[in-house]
Formats: sequence, structure tokens, C-alpha cells
Amino acid sequence: MRTTIDVNEPLLDDAKRLAAERQVTLSTLVEDALRAFLNSRVAPEKRTRFRLHTVRGRLVRPDLDLDRTSALVVEDDETAYGGPRS
Repeated sequence: MRTTIDVNEPLLDDAKRLAAERQVTLSTLVEDALRAFLNSRVAPEKRTRFRLHTVRGRLVRPDLDLDRTSALVVEDDETAYGGPRS
């Protein structure tokens, strides 16, 4: 089937160069690329479900203020490298 598409010049030049290197037509290169792209897309029902692992209350520190993450970094540094600098 014949169709017309607009492709920017640098991309078209790269595609023509690659087709020549592989000794295939530009049509074959575009078909192969489109087929590979469509095959790489996983159907929603085949996707692996995301599973969120939680600690179920263990290791939770109620005194942590997650809105002040810089304080957490300072606390980690002080724990790892000693007390606050004077």
C-alpha cells in the first residue's frame, strides 16, 4: 500500500543512510522499524502489575517530618559521621 508521510530532513537522511548500509529499501527499513515499535508496546493486560511493598508499621518513626527532608539528610550524616559540627 502506498501512503505519504512527512518526515523531517535530518531524520530522513539518517534513515536513507541506514537503509543503504543494510542494503534494504527505505520502505523496508520503515516497515521494520514500525513493526519493532508496535511489537515493543506491551498490551495493558500483559503488563506486570506494580506491587508496592510496605513495612506494615515496622520501622516507622512517627517523629519524622517528611516535609523537611533536608533535616533527614543532616540526621543521617550526623549518625554516620558523628555529631553536629561546631
